[in-house]
Amino acid sequence: MAQSGCGIVNYPVSEKKAHALMEKMQKLGLKESDFKESFIRSGGAGGQNVNKVSTCVVLRHTITGLSVKCQEERSQALNRFLAMRLLVDKIEAERSGAQNAQRAEFEKIRRQKRRRSRRAKDKMLAQKKIRSEVKKMRGKVFEG
Repeated sequence: MAQSGCGIVNYPVSEKKAHALMEKMQKLGLKESDFKESFIRSGGAGGQNVNKVSTCVVLRHTITGLSVKCQEERSQALNRFLAMRLLVDKIEAERSGAQNAQRAEFEKIRRQKRRRSRRAKDKMLAQKKIRSEVKKMRGKVFEG
């Protein structure tokens, strides 16, 4: 079990991983009291354990309002650690502005995939026709 300077945290992961998470939280100025945890029943594979026990963790950062939901593992304690790690990464990304770059990339792809208007399509086809005529003129000249 991991221990940190700000309190005892019970995560079933290696001391190294738990310590790395605590260091990252301290670097970002996050405290455990800033987070609100709630537990709900998971779904999917895992059999009777996930159907009867509340292993899914919903973690919310009260200051920023960001939240994550983790139900990757059958263990509630391990899901708590994974949720905390996800949320800390999410907060770090938001502060660094990486999320804005991601959103801009997503919007760029959306615009590229968007269907062209009829006028734009006609204009493009007209340009292709002109280009094909130019290329036809480059052909070999037959003497005969």
